[in-house]
Amino acid sequence: MRSGLIGRKLGMTQLFNEQGAQVAVTVVQVKPCVVVSQKTVEKDGYTSVQLGTETVPASKLSKPLRTFFEKKELEPMRLLREFRVSQENMLDAGSKIAVDHFAKGQLVDIAGTSVGKGFAGGMKRHGFGGMPASHGVSVSHREIGSTGNRQDPGKVFKNKKMPGHMGAVRVTTLNLVVEEIDTDRGLLFIRGSVPGSKNGIVYVRDAIKVAR
Repeated sequence: MRSGLIGRKLGMTQLFNEQGAQVAVTVVQVKPCVVVSQKTVEKDGYTSVQLGTETVPASKLSKPLRTFFEKKELEPMRLLREFRVSQENMLDAGSKIAVDHFAKGQLVDIAGTSVGKGFAGGMKRHGFGGMPASHGVSVSHREIGSTGNRQDPGKVFKNKKMPGHMGAVRVTTLNLVVEEIDTDRGLLFIRGSVPGSKNGIVYVRDAIKVAR
């Protein structure tokens, strides 16, 4: 298991592959990530590396974070993220990894925060069919229908799918394809649906559920 990278989703564009086919891709900008600290089995019970990227003035950070970076003798960074790694792929503190950490054609998993949709009904949020379009239904076409039971148990069970807040949650999309890599500008061109809004933070790692 290797470390992942921290990136930003810039938006979408299109590429043309070797066969001349048009491919829709999402552009992810990956600035060089610095290994800030390590966690080991002896001290923490597992192995991981903490990466940081996007340097900022020290005045932009809280005092505990400023002290943390001063002890590490590193520039203050806006984004920090821990990635679990295997022992043989442990990286030394202070080392840098960039977009060439991945290869063209590789499968990756990308995690991010999905676009917030606000309050949504059952049809949009859960894909309910709604009520009939005729047969006496007048103003309840998009209602979700009955949510309770009879006298026994006489309640609505927990986790019942109902209208409510939609989006703005952590989402991981699996097995996306790295269509192209621009090492000069630090860009990944990903074929597939990348979660999050434009300029949102995403975390890219090697795919862990590749089909056999």
